[in-house]
Amino acid sequence: MSSLTSRLPAIDALRGLVMIIMALDHTREFFHIGAQTFNPEDLTKTTAALFFTRWITHLCAPTFFFTAGLGAAFWLKPGRTKGQLSAYLAKRGLWLILLELTVLRFALFFRLDFGPILLSILWALGLAMITLAALIHLPPRILAILSCAVIALHNLADPIRLSGPAQILHQLGFFQLAGVPFVSVYPWAPWFAVMALGYTFAPLVQDRKKLIQLGLTAIAAFVALRFLNVYGDPVPWDGSFLSFFRCNKYPPSLDYLLMTLGPALLLLAAFQKRQHPILLTYGRAPLFYFLVHFFVLHLLTFPLGYLRYGRIDFLWTPSPVFGGPPNVYPPNYGYSLGETYLIWIVVVIIMYPLCRLYTRRRKNASTLAASAAGLH
Repeated sequence: MSSLTSRLPAIDALRGLVMIIMALDHTREFFHIGAQTFNPEDLTKTTAALFFTRWITHLCAPTFFFTAGLGAAFWLKPGRTKGQLSAYLAKRGLWLILLELTVLRFALFFRLDFGPILLSILWALGLAMITLAALIHLPPRILAILSCAVIALHNLADPIRLSGPAQILHQLGFFQLAGVPFVSVYPWAPWFAVMALGYTFAPLVQDRKKLIQLGLTAIAAFVALRFLNVYGDPVPWDGSFLSFFRCNKYPPSLDYLLMTLGPALLLLAAFQKRQHPILLTYGRAPLFYFLVHFFVLHLLTFPLGYLRYGRIDFLWTPSPVFGGPPNVYPPNYGYSLGETYLIWIVVVIIMYPLCRLYTRRRKNASTLAASAAGLH
């Protein structure tokens, strides 16, 4: 989701697709009637439609990390050094962490003083970039082996229960630091390894045959591991169809990453066959899209809430989905799954001209800067 851009439209098209899909999950969190009361992957309460509404969005986070690694590799073009790339990644990582703690937090709550501080995807992307800033100095083969080893073996650490700030390494959890409460949502491992793997993958990214082979291999490995039911996810498959696809995201298990990165590689191969201008519009403004679409979603709760409930006072209190207090929102607050999909479509449509305007202005600003530097 970083602004590290590639020189390949297929990568930006893939990003654009996952940005659109990502908005579906966030629309569900803001609007679906069941969002405040149960997890869509709770097999005792969910429906197949709701389960797969959540499941399809699992494609997003691994793709963000993987393509950010690819973007870093393409940033390292002739005339730039690894030292310059390290500095850029470190600064970019710190910037994303700052955005997590400020802009994203305000978009979710419309206030900065509410509840624990969530360490979610921008935090994890930033931390992974800072890590990659050091790792890029390893020989590419060693980095590829290290990345694959972390992804394949990190579930061996699942029985280890961490406490305090150490939870950010490999655990979903709550801790306090200097009296400030934090929730570690996206831990460091194995996300940094997914980004590093993307970085090492750059030489293969234009080889459609190799992408298809590796994508199918990842999917086959997922199916085999899930059937064996011995290793790959902390929650074993219970034999039911939905349970087969319910893999752990926090932190992402080996099964989860195989299940998502395999299709991502196939999509990357498919997008190389022709241009996808609509997807490119979204994919070339990923960070802008990510932050702004939260503001759009949050703002939409007010007119829709007034139309449905005749009042909006409760909407100034954060939803229980995001840690808000219970019993503030009206009983059975929310909208049907069909209505949620309609709201999602509206949000995606709203974001299109905004992303188009943003990319045009950014391009114009870059052209002016290059002209001022005597490059044009």
